[in-house]
Amino acid sequence: MWTLLFRCTLLCCVLLLTGNSAPVFAQPAEAPPKWTDEGVDRAVSLALEYLAKRQHPNGSWAVDSVGESTAATSLAVMSFLAAGHTPGDGPYGVQIEQGIRWVLDHQEPNGMLIHKTSHGPMYSHGISTLMLAEVVGMLSVEDADRARRALEKAVRLILEAQAIPKNERHQGGWRYQPASRDSDLSVTGWQLLALRAAKDIGCDVPAEAIDLAVDYIQRCATRENKGFAYQPGGGATPTRNGTGILCLEICGVHESPEAVGGADRLMAEPLEPGDSYYYYGVYYCSIGMFKMGGDYWEKTRDHLTPKLLEIQEADGNFPAQDASERRQGGVYTTSLAVLALAIDYRYLPIYQR
Repeated sequence: MWTLLFRCTLLCCVLLLTGNSAPVFAQPAEAPPKWTDEGVDRAVSLALEYLAKRQHPNGSWAVDSVGESTAATSLAVMSFLAAGHTPGDGPYGVQIEQGIRWVLDHQEPNGMLIHKTSHGPMYSHGISTLMLAEVVGMLSVEDADRARRALEKAVRLILEAQAIPKNERHQGGWRYQPASRDSDLSVTGWQLLALRAAKDIGCDVPAEAIDLAVDYIQRCATRENKGFAYQPGGGATPTRNGTGILCLEICGVHESPEAVGGADRLMAEPLEPGDSYYYYGVYYCSIGMFKMGGDYWEKTRDHLTPKLLEIQEADGNFPAQDASERRQGGVYTTSLAVLALAIDYRYLPIYQR
């Protein structure tokens, strides 16, 4: 005991004489970040290389279950745009132009933008209308004129489909077919995003149409505003919550009780790779929570981004984790992943707050 006391006293004396401070115990190193901007950049670049290789010679992209698709082509085009590539310029400029022209070549006389779909045609139509609204301002004069005319016809079809007589529960929304007399949140989401984007570039979209759609989205909110259902009265899932949030935020209904309730539910029950329609949810949850801003966005980004980077394969593909999306194929899943990862680039108009 006395020996130990002597040694401690001697050590203190040495420290005082030499001017050295007492030893400091090493602090545990901070956990390394789960993702970096450079990691996102690499993932997006690799994904675009994958998509470029999957384009068909005629300019289209395909859904595995049905083949060439206006929806798949439009999602792929928007992926390149989201990463800062533009029609006619840069390494993917020609491919982007070819994709846009292929979609325009497949517009039917009634305005429908459709070529093969595993769901009802309004899915493909809404996605392709959104793409045209996002890209029309980037096109050459000749292509822009053609795209503007096609966009106006496409918007008119969406408005006509909304005006089909429906009961109060389904009024204001859309379903699989232009003449459907019911509605659901999923199809409605794409039509509403398309209308909002078209209105922003000067297309004739009556405010009443937006208001009616917002009313439908709000009716899809669950009891006590704890998320959004596929149809009014149903239950919430993370993907549906993201859809409802984005639809309300994109229409200017900021921080509504329904959106805040859905966002709080997403924070408590976030989207996970094994969830049904995961990549669909990645798209809507990411952009929806980005629109909410603050901790909603930062925590959602920090949750989803590392999971996406971990999932990506060496060739750039983002593989589906469950059967609900596996039959759609890599173009679909990879495009939606890019659209989510590229939000901070802020190139697409939909990403603007």
